[in-house]
Amino acid sequence: MKQFMKVAMVNLLALIFLASCGNSNVSKDSKAIDSTNEQEVAVAQSTTSVPGIQLKNDKLNAIYQHYIHLTSALIKGDVKEARLAGNAIETGAKEVAGGEAISSNASKITATTDIEEQRIAFSALSNDFISLARKSGLNSGQLYVDFCPMAMNNKGAYWLSGDKEIQNPYFGDQMLTCGEVKETIQ
Repeated sequence: MKQFMKVAMVNLLALIFLASCGNSNVSKDSKAIDSTNEQEVAVAQSTTSVPGIQLKNDKLNAIYQHYIHLTSALIKGDVKEARLAGNAIETGAKEVAGGEAISSNASKITATTDIEEQRIAFSALSNDFISLARKSGLNSGQLYVDFCPMAMNNKGAYWLSGDKEIQNPYFGDQMLTCGEVKETIQ
């Protein structure tokens, strides 16, 4: 395990170094990182946590960190960031018992460049993630199950948040505060 973490940290540091050098135009040929290295980077990145919130299931907690990244990207309408977060969620969810649906919906987010399609997949992903978070429970903090009645053509949609303040990932700037807290998971 120590060797795995060392390799993951080296990969993470290499990525940070490349980004800091202004090498943002990565060619398709340089995307030759195999899936093992991608998983190691995802694990290394998931060691950062949302302050105060800790799910009891460590693997689910790691996915939650990327879920927050995805939610933030959708709030901002950032397709590229949503795809990155979706990729990390897809990889991590494969390691979680009952995470198959989350992985499948995350792959839909990764596969599209349409923000509305990403939001539709996010709705399904959120429903499954909320279910697993309820089963897992939390070691610390609180999660809020938020609901927007206007999302999904007025059918409504849920999402998780670590903050009581509503920031709507389904409409972003158009209706940032549309929604309400429906449940608190402790």
